[in-house]
Amino acid sequence: MIIEGRNMDEMDITPVVLTIAGSDSGGGAGIEADIKTFGSLYVHGTCAITSVTSQNTTGVKSAYDLPPSVVSDQIEAVCADMDIRWAKSGMLSSADIVRAVAKSVKEYDLHIIVDPVMAAEAGGDLLKEDAVSVLKEELLPLSYATTPNISEAQVLSGITINSREDAKEAAKAIAALGVKNVVITGGHSDAVDLVYESESDLFAEVPGRFIEGGTHGSGCTYSSALTAYLARGYSIVDAAIAAKEFVEYGILLSRNIGKGVSPVNQMGYLQMMATKDEVLANTEKAVQMLEDSPNFAKLVAEVGCNIAMALPHARKVSDVAAVNGRIVRLQGRPKVVGCVSFGASSHVARIVLAAMEFDQEIRASVNISYSRNVLAICEDMGLTMSSFSRAEEPEHTHTMDWGVTYAIDSYGRVPAIISDAGGVGKEPMVRVLGRDAIEVASIALEIADRLAVLEA
Repeated sequence: MIIEGRNMDEMDITPVVLTIAGSDSGGGAGIEADIKTFGSLYVHGTCAITSVTSQNTTGVKSAYDLPPSVVSDQIEAVCADMDIRWAKSGMLSSADIVRAVAKSVKEYDLHIIVDPVMAAEAGGDLLKEDAVSVLKEELLPLSYATTPNISEAQVLSGITINSREDAKEAAKAIAALGVKNVVITGGHSDAVDLVYESESDLFAEVPGRFIEGGTHGSGCTYSSALTAYLARGYSIVDAAIAAKEFVEYGILLSRNIGKGVSPVNQMGYLQMMATKDEVLANTEKAVQMLEDSPNFAKLVAEVGCNIAMALPHARKVSDVAAVNGRIVRLQGRPKVVGCVSFGASSHVARIVLAAMEFDQEIRASVNISYSRNVLAICEDMGLTMSSFSRAEEPEHTHTMDWGVTYAIDSYGRVPAIISDAGGVGKEPMVRVLGRDAIEVASIALEIADRLAVLEA
């Protein structure tokens, strides 16, 4: 099928990207990390190997640089056959290899992202001193973006970075070499990445927080993720935000596979995407269970109810699925207003996130109306219970963060039920907590059925 001179099949072409970097025999960084990242982000990865390293999680044992002509031949082979517009560079260990890559970038008009790799995360130098000046003089002026960490940015700019303002000055100094965009990654400082767009003279900050897990290959993974997102049409800032999230999932879901620094899990992003589908399906099923039960209407609070379920390792509201609206009472029956989506409910999401600080297995909650009968039924069901008083809430705190934490601390672990008797302008409420949305919905429905019998 042809549309405006284009074949329909061509409208959904997978972007082809190129990584020019060293090979890591341990599979954690370099070419290996890049190719896994590309595959996880739905772009086709090609490669030009610059150096073969004998490397594992404890460090680089040795490295053999390929002749510059062989590096050039690899780039020519893929660029002559495929439509490659975006590329990234990693380990370019010698001045001659840097020159060869710069020549190929010009010849094939590549939009290249330069990751100025100078040392391995696990230990070992990867860039010879004389290659740094050639990198600054011949390759960076051709680059679309560069992604140095703090120490690399100091080398490239000649500026010592001790503050955010120092980082901005360093970014401008690096951009003055001819780089369009500079992304200084914050993994070695405060976890905030700084994006500088030289053409508009604008800065953007990409916030983050330190995550426990393997970081070997994190720089390679970040730059390759950034390249993949750019190849898919993202702006530099949006690509930087998405690439950071990709790396965070990779660190979070890393596995110990050796005796040293564990590698980033580039499949972590795909695993989390699959888990998102499972969480959505579980929550949607739970919502349907509540809506199908006429007895649940008795538990719908005046302000409405919501049910939420979090991803494993959830850290923020956007990691929690809930009804994008509320569950209300309509003509004596529960009625769901809205659909299930991530980040839909700050209120119930905060309950879940606070509980997960104590027990990562408790990932779901539903809030229901408060009454003495409801509390008596919960006790009769053998549910563990705790409570808090809004009158004791300190100033400048969020009720759910403080209240749930207080109730859990008081009980010694996460109970199945957390209640409060309300306050001025605040409706009393009961929260059911459990491992998933279907579990808490089932508990709520049993409470509702028992309440219907009690009040019949």
